[in-house]
Amino acid sequence: MNPNCADYAANGLIINEMTKMDKYEIISERQEKVLRYLEEHNIPFTTYNHPEGKTIEEAKRWWHDDGSVHCKNIFMRNHKGDQHYLICFPCDYDLAIHDIEHWLKDVLVSQGLKAPGKLSFASPERMMRHLGLEPGSVSPFGLINDTDHHVILFLDSRLKDAESLSFHPNDCRGTVVISQTAFQQYLSCVGNKVEYITTC
Repeated sequence: MNPNCADYAANGLIINEMTKMDKYEIISERQEKVLRYLEEHNIPFTTYNHPEGKTIEEAKRWWHDDGSVHCKNIFMRNHKGDQHYLICFPCDYDLAIHDIEHWLKDVLVSQGLKAPGKLSFASPERMMRHLGLEPGSVSPFGLINDTDHHVILFLDSRLKDAESLSFHPNDCRGTVVISQTAFQQYLSCVGNKVEYITTC
C-alpha cells in the first residue's frame, strides 16, 4: 500500500469515523463520500458550503478569498466513445475544443497511446456512469467513483504552480480547498492516469 494512503488504522488504534465526520455540515451523499475519502486517507483539506453554483459565474459569488486557484472541469469523450477524459484548468481561462484535441494528441501519442481523435462533451449518462456525477458538479473528486480507472485526468500545467486548489466536493453547493501537496497525495491514492498539458 502507498504509505501516503494510510487507512483508518494508525499506531494500532482505530479512528472513530463518526467523530471525524461530525465536524462537517453534510449536505449530500456525494459530498459526504468525498470528505470521508479524504479523511480516511489522511489527506488534509478545508471545506465550506454555499448556495448552488453550477457555473463558474455563479460559483464566484460564493467562493472565499483564500488564495486558492479555483478550477474549471470538463468531461469529454473521444470519437468512438470508448475513452473519457477529465480536463481541469484555472477557472479564468477558456479552452477551445480543437486546441484540447491537439494537446491531448501530443501527450498520448508521445507515450505510444492512441490519439483521441475528435472530442466532444460526454453526455450526462456517461458522466454518471464513469464519475457518478451530474452536470455542474464535475471535479477530480469524481475519480473516487471510477474504480476501473477508466478516465484519464489532464491537468493544465499552470496548476502546478498553485499553492492550493479548490474544487466542488462532487456537489456544486460546496467547495473543498486542498494544498498542492495534499492534492498530489489524493491523485496517488485514487490511482487514475494523470497527465499535464501546456495550454499557453
